[in-house]
Amino acid sequence: MSRDTVVAKRYAKALFELASAAGKVSEVEDQLKLVADVLNEDVEIIKFLSLPNIAPENKIALLKSAFGDKVSELVFNTLQVLVTRRRQAITGDVYEAYTKIAGEALGQAHATVYSAKQLTDSELADVAVQFGSITGKKIIAQQIVEPALLGGLQVRIGDRLYDGSLSGKLDRLQKSLNSKAL
Repeated sequence: MSRDTVVAKRYAKALFELASAAGKVSEVEDQLKLVADVLNEDVEIIKFLSLPNIAPENKIALLKSAFGDKVSELVFNTLQVLVTRRRQAITGDVYEAYTKIAGEALGQAHATVYSAKQLTDSELADVAVQFGSITGKKIIAQQIVEPALLGGLQVRIGDRLYDGSLSGKLDRLQKSLNSKAL
């Protein structure tokens, strides 16, 4: 585990405790996702924030104008601390750690559903319900279309991968046949 990951977990835990006390856990998660997405996508902002010769006050002013009323004071103060301590690069890691901490506390888990074709909203909801009964948590699912799967689904929840895809079954069959051939 890298040092940045450990540091990000500390920031995420502190932010979660504050959000939990304010009763804004999911609101803060959504806002943190917005900030992480913007910082990951906008190369110019990342370059500006990483320049050491620009005062932190100027960087914070840019973030204030960019996010203004879109994020709560909790999220903005966290951003401010990250920028002041020159750790703005770990914002995405803070978001990832926050979602895990919040999910554990609220009995939720995020799942990535990989399928060969686009699923309807009701099909994705059915997958979430099915895996919710397996894990005992409320599943928040997002989908990624992966044509290489040929058919079926792969579902990643945390570190676990549930592989019910046709390509996965073919791979397992090939390994089984190869091991018997030896």
